[in-house]
Amino acid sequence: MSRHLEVGERIVRTEALHGGITAEMRRLTIGTRDGGTRDLVLRTFVNVEHAEDWLSRETGALTLLTGTGVPAPGLVAVDPTAAHCEFPSLLMTHLAGRTVLDDEGLETRVPLLARQLVAIHALRPAERPREYVALTTADTVVTPKGADATAWAAAIEVIRKPAPPYEGRFLHRDFQPGNVLFDVPPQRPAGARITGVVDWAATSWGPADLDVAHCSTNLALLHGPAWGLRFAEAYEEAGGVLAAAASERLYWQVRDGLACSEEVQLVARPWREAGRTELTTRAVEERLDAYVTALMDALG
Repeated sequence: MSRHLEVGERIVRTEALHGGITAEMRRLTIGTRDGGTRDLVLRTFVNVEHAEDWLSRETGALTLLTGTGVPAPGLVAVDPTAAHCEFPSLLMTHLAGRTVLDDEGLETRVPLLARQLVAIHALRPAERPREYVALTTADTVVTPKGADATAWAAAIEVIRKPAPPYEGRFLHRDFQPGNVLFDVPPQRPAGARITGVVDWAATSWGPADLDVAHCSTNLALLHGPAWGLRFAEAYEEAGGVLAAAASERLYWQVRDGLACSEEVQLVARPWREAGRTELTTRAVEERLDAYVTALMDALG
């Protein structure tokens, strides 16, 4: 680690950052030669399968994003095989801002999220990242206890069909409020702005609908099904282009919602750690059921 600092610099403080599921995050405060400080972030994959692959993908993404205007961390160093660190790790610049998961101010933040995602999808990298990977199958969906069995059975049938044709786009693949940093003026929530987008380890090439669907699912679980349905509209209002046919849009929306059914417990834990203590696994399952049912009703 120290070999990536400037001469005369040293680590003066470390602080664990919360919110990650797959990696441990630490903020490192570096003492500089002139008596000041600067911050870096160390992302560590502890006993995580495919850590080398995740880190290689994130390294490529951060390199690509340099100078694009998308507010992503700058790459400082990477050790994907743990040759120098105890575990596979990535060192990057620290971005100002914080994640905001509260309901308050959501009507301001949703259009900002949509505009940011449109900007990400507008990138045209010289070298495409790998093709997206579907995160669920019709046979691995976990229908929540007490869910609307008819709606879920119909939703599962939707994703048994082949994926619709699509125009490929550069995808973040985990774009959602937990991976976006905001600056929110205390007295003026309407003046919020995005200061960073983090966690680029799943960067892929695929349909814009898939990123939109993923953010929609997260908004539905964090803030209620209506906000999940609203995000696709906000994306189009920001200039984004989704599949032309309603049935094709539904395919991607349902696919992401059902994928979440397999990891509700994992998803809900960092939200509770961030202060949303009411979002128990059961509460999130109920919101997921309501969202999937609303999607199927919209088709009806």
